[in-house]
Order: sequence, then structure tokens, then C-alpha cells
Amino acid sequence: MSQTMDLPEVAETTRSATRDVIRIRNLVVRYGNFTAVNGLNLDVHPGELFGFLGPNGAGKTTTIRVLIGSRTPTAGSVDVAGFRLPRQLAHVKPLFGYVPDTENHIEEFTGRENLRVFAKLYGVPLSNIDWALQQLELDEAADNLVKDYSKGMRRKLLFAREIMHRPKILYLDEPTANLDAHSTQLVRDILQQLTADGVTVFLTTHDMEEVEQICDRVAILARGELLACDTPSNFITQHSEQKVAAHFDRDGVLVRELVDMEDAAGRARLADIVQHERGVRVHSQEFDFGKVFLKLTGQAYT
Repeated sequence: MSQTMDLPEVAETTRSATRDVIRIRNLVVRYGNFTAVNGLNLDVHPGELFGFLGPNGAGKTTTIRVLIGSRTPTAGSVDVAGFRLPRQLAHVKPLFGYVPDTENHIEEFTGRENLRVFAKLYGVPLSNIDWALQQLELDEAADNLVKDYSKGMRRKLLFAREIMHRPKILYLDEPTANLDAHSTQLVRDILQQLTADGVTVFLTTHDMEEVEQICDRVAILARGELLACDTPSNFITQHSEQKVAAHFDRDGVLVRELVDMEDAAGRARLADIVQHERGVRVHSQEFDFGKVFLKLTGQAYT
């Protein structure tokens, strides 16, 4: 990125030392008789880009609502930056930004005016507005009315608003939804630069490429319970299928056969194909995070 991420430091409230920025223990959240989160335990480290995945109804949004203080836990404990929620929420609020999957821009204001409103509300230096607009490549459209913005521009303006105060923690719900390929990569670059600068990023996404490309660790949630939490590379090691696709010509027809290399019979079959078939080409199977998700949760991630 062309723009530096340096900004004047914001004052921090004194807080207890903690290794993990987010520490969740035995979290339970119920809506009446429905249990949305059931005994969740989770740790997120400083400067980590953490992916939080799950099918619809898995408990992702409820967990984030607890983390930003808009939902009170039924049971368990949640500590953010060393403070206990919801009791010490006032100490945590200045430390985080939250990019939801819905917008609440003032349509009749320009992009710059929208950011100015929030800057004044939260005591952010007005000089930070230009920086945030430049980071999201909105500086040229900053003085246009938001009602004339495209969906992608609206999404980027929301992002700009939430990094404007240089948060220590950034929560994002589908950060690259409605963005074109260039803007998607721009946002991913910003997120990686933020974590390099020590910001902790906690995001939900349906984009499996995004998970593999930028996340340091990934947690998979289903039915309110944590199923797995690991690095993308470890997921690949543990869940990659040892299969190859053999392509060959048989009487003028292109044949594709999937062979399991973990099985002795499969290895013998591949040797037979190579020996007896014509025009054989062998390709390893690409790792598919979506298949791992389906394997663990029993549900497609759509």
C-alpha cells in the first residue's frame, strides 16, 4: 500500500496485563429456550488475524455481539484487552472498531461529512479523516453524496469509519462482501498491514480463499459449539486428501479417474493406468477449505 498506517497514538486506559486480547471461557448465550452459543472457549492473540467461520445459525453473530457489548452472556466469562465484559465495557469501547454486514450511513451527507460526524462523536482528530479515506481509495469521491455511492464504495466507507480512530481490535463481518477484485485485495492488504502493526483482527467470512490467504488461525463453529481451531496450513496438513486425478485417452475419449494414494489398491491402480493407458497425465488434488468445512460441520458454507 502506498499510505503509511502510522497515526497519532490514542490514549489507552490502564488495564491488567494479559497474553490474549480476547479470552472466552465456557460462554453460553440463550434466546429463550434456544441456545445460540453453547460452552464456547476461545483465545485470540495480540496482532492475530483470526477467522471465525460457521454456517448460518452457528453462533458467530451472537459471539461478536457479546464481544462488542451489545449482548449479555447467559453464562461464562469474556475478557477483552484484560477487561471483563459486560461490566467493564466502558474501558473496552475506545479500543475496538466494528464493521457489521449492514450499513448506517447518512445518505444525504458526503463520505467526508459522514466520517466527520463520527470523528466528532468519538473524539477522533479530524486529520485522521483524510488518512482513512486515502487508505480505502475514497479520497477522490470523498465529497460526493453517499446516496450516489456504489455498494462497494459504501462498504469501504464503513471500513474507513471503523479504522479512523486506529483501534487496537477490529471486528469485521464479511469485510469484502460487494467488493470488486481490486477493492477486495486492497482490504486484505490493509488488514494484513494492521495486524503487522499489532492490531488484532477478528473476522467472519464466507470466502474460503480469504481464509487461506490472510488468516493466521481459523475457528470453525457449528450449532453454537467450537469444532476446530488451527492455522490454515495445519488444516491443510490434517485434512488434505491423498488423491490424484489421472487423465488418459481411451479409444479417443478423455477419461478422468480419481485414485486414492493412501490405499495400496489405489497405488496399484495408478501404476496400472500409467503402464497400460495412453496419454496419461496425473494431477494432485487441490486443497479445498470448503470441503473441510463441510466435513466438520456437515453443512455447506454458502
